[in-house]
Amino acid sequence: MHYVSHAPSRPLGLFVERLWLFSDAPPHGWERIVPSGTVELVINLQEDEIRIYDSSQSQCCRRFSGAVVSGPYSKCFVIDTREHASIIGAHFRAGGAFPFFVMPVSEFADTHVELETLWGPSAVELRERLCAARTPAERFSLLEKALMSHLFGPLEGHYAVRFALGAFTSIEAHPSIGQVTEKIGLSQRRLIQVFKKEVGIPPKLFCRVRRFQRALALMRQNATPNWAHIAPQCGYVDQPHFIHDFRSFSGLTPTEYVRQRSERVLENHVPLAD
Repeated sequence: MHYVSHAPSRPLGLFVERLWLFSDAPPHGWERIVPSGTVELVINLQEDEIRIYDSSQSQCCRRFSGAVVSGPYSKCFVIDTREHASIIGAHFRAGGAFPFFVMPVSEFADTHVELETLWGPSAVELRERLCAARTPAERFSLLEKALMSHLFGPLEGHYAVRFALGAFTSIEAHPSIGQVTEKIGLSQRRLIQVFKKEVGIPPKLFCRVRRFQRALALMRQNATPNWAHIAPQCGYVDQPHFIHDFRSFSGLTPTEYVRQRSERVLENHVPLAD
């Protein structure tokens, strides 16, 4: 498995955390991808198709063309790594995808959308040029230029969304939505409206996903995680609350996740037995 990433410079870097390139399928065939609260642009360089499998019914899949936008999910989905042996993408920051697409990001929630639907024929041309390129640097340059040429919206989002994202992603504090709206001066209904438009999911769900992601980060630091410490550290009321949310997002208990994870798997990917 070979993985290369590139952090784009400003202004693109304000919205895209990294561009990434993955080649060579890992030894296992299937991977479960868990929610991150963010949007991903994914382009398959091996074949002009991307197949997304249901986590509970691996025989059922949704078929898309080879370039898609993966929206913020509230549950996991499954991919066959053998179908993704050569793939490139852009990982948007939380709330960073909205300037690049005419549609509100909420339209991408819990689904994949073909890039051609959003960008027209230029999406097909981009994939063809990426397939023809030979080096990671050349491919990253092509993808950067394509993103910069598709800035449909303003570079600055709604002030309330920026403030809320800063508060919700803070490691030190776990503010409630009510506390955030009080400081912003908006009603909760209005905050939900503008937040979904730019981030894709409601603030409450985003906070749950971020809490889950914090738990994953702590679990990766230790081969034998201490559940009694992780749950309160991430803002869970108790261990049953932690286990319930973890299973809701990953389809696994925390113990099952630790048993199935692998150092050779990408972030938010969990190997499954064939």
